[in-house]
Amino acid sequence: MIDRVLEPEVMEDLQEAIDYNDMDFSEVNRAFVTDFIAYATQGGLALGRDILDLGTGTARIPVELCMQVPSVRVMASDASTEMLELARYNIELNHMLDRIQLHRGDAKKLVFGREFFDAVISNSLVHHLPECESFFAESLRVLRPSGVLFVRDLFRPDSKQEVERLVALHAGSESERSQQLLRQSLEAALRLDELTELLGRLGIESSCIVQSSDRHWTVAYRKPA
Repeated sequence: MIDRVLEPEVMEDLQEAIDYNDMDFSEVNRAFVTDFIAYATQGGLALGRDILDLGTGTARIPVELCMQVPSVRVMASDASTEMLELARYNIELNHMLDRIQLHRGDAKKLVFGREFFDAVISNSLVHHLPECESFFAESLRVLRPSGVLFVRDLFRPDSKQEVERLVALHAGSESERSQQLLRQSLEAALRLDELTELLGRLGIESSCIVQSSDRHWTVAYRKPA
């Protein structure tokens, strides 16, 4: 079992932000949005209009979500100025300025009021956070009753050998820099048992946590009405 090795919480290096934006996450992002919509609308429930995306990065997921659901609007929040500059370009390129609003802020201490959003989503942010409980607590605070929390991230493998296998499998054709970014992210991620214990303290049952790929977990939770 390997120890968690933290990454920098905020990506403030412009070249790293550009490298991240240039990586092809289109399939992963599309799957995230499709899975979120399927969970949020199961049983014929409405998705809701106001969505908060925490750790939006370069806003690829908000753009994909707005393409799939014409009725939503997204508050796309990130702590990195460099990421948000690239996000602005992506939003303008896809003609989404009227539906996606950028916000620079700390996901562990949100400025939004209680019960402000119909859904809170996040993809690949948690492994950047040294202290994750406040992130989930804040997400629940700003979520309206019956709203959906949908979070996906990497989980930390049990061994260095498994880390290298996943890097070779999923980033073998990428640059050395991109491979190193994935390696560091895997080593910075939470284990499933760590996540289960953390969310249990916030009242989220283990049944809401699933291993959704060979390297990802997903939390899908509907706040009580």
